[in-house]
Amino acid sequence: MNQHQVHRVHSIAEFHKMKGLPSPQHPLISLFDYASFECSKEINHKNFVFDFYHISIKRSIGAKYKYGQNNYDFDDGVMFFIAPNQVFGIEKIEEIATTRSGWILMVHPDFLWNTPLAAAIKKYEFFGYAVNEALFLSEKEETTLNAIVKNIEQEYQANLDKFSQAIIISQLETLLNYCDRYYQRQFLTRKVANHNILEGVEKTIEDYFKDENTAGLPTVQYIAEALNLSPMYLSSLLKSVSGLTTQQHIHEKLIEKAKEKLSTTELTVSEIAFELGFEHSQSFSKLFKSKTSVSPLAFRNSFN
Repeated sequence: MNQHQVHRVHSIAEFHKMKGLPSPQHPLISLFDYASFECSKEINHKNFVFDFYHISIKRSIGAKYKYGQNNYDFDDGVMFFIAPNQVFGIEKIEEIATTRSGWILMVHPDFLWNTPLAAAIKKYEFFGYAVNEALFLSEKEETTLNAIVKNIEQEYQANLDKFSQAIIISQLETLLNYCDRYYQRQFLTRKVANHNILEGVEKTIEDYFKDENTAGLPTVQYIAEALNLSPMYLSSLLKSVSGLTTQQHIHEKLIEKAKEKLSTTELTVSEIAFELGFEHSQSFSKLFKSKTSVSPLAFRNSFN
């Protein structure tokens, strides 16, 4: 993604102006109908960065968004999340739809200042996905979320007072908690795609250990980038499918390779440790024993 083509939107008011919307009723939060502004075909040629959170359900957008290795058509009940400083863009627009619907909720981090949600919002992993995975909603799930958003809208459109911020933040946290639940459901129901990613993790780690030009141990970041996913998203997905995080998968494959070398070669423990990317054999031995309950030498001697 060419960073020179990125357009940063600094404020919610700036976003409103860019889309030809009336000025927001509050500078730090805005909620509006997705069909209330025109989509430009030129948006296809730009990437954007927001300085605020963007939560939305967009239907009949007539476009495709790039999510990691997959393209998802925006159809009924598709939701996505953008955190401040994430780069995103529309891959292409084939035809501007005339029946667009949905809603967009934008919240500036300053609106959350001095509230528990200011720190807690970082626990919602879907803000760390770098838009690798849209949230697909059932009709019932979408109805639940729309009801919560309606409560936010009623409070937002009322005369804001000293209670408004607390009420809106409470509703926002409820919204995020439901989304968290629905994401976990999606992890479990999309088993085929998830298992394909699991196979991709296994192959990436296997290829890494086969490559004589690699140095050190493979990192979670390396595996995630190889699969075009964010590290947090990948670990969450793997945890839901296999019960192991990415780091644990790396360790499992590492121990498997170590056992193979210990049982089939005459290499010393230090030589095996070096081949597997360890700078110090003591670190290798410590990890091996923590995973197998025996030392590398004891494992080798069990075959004699």
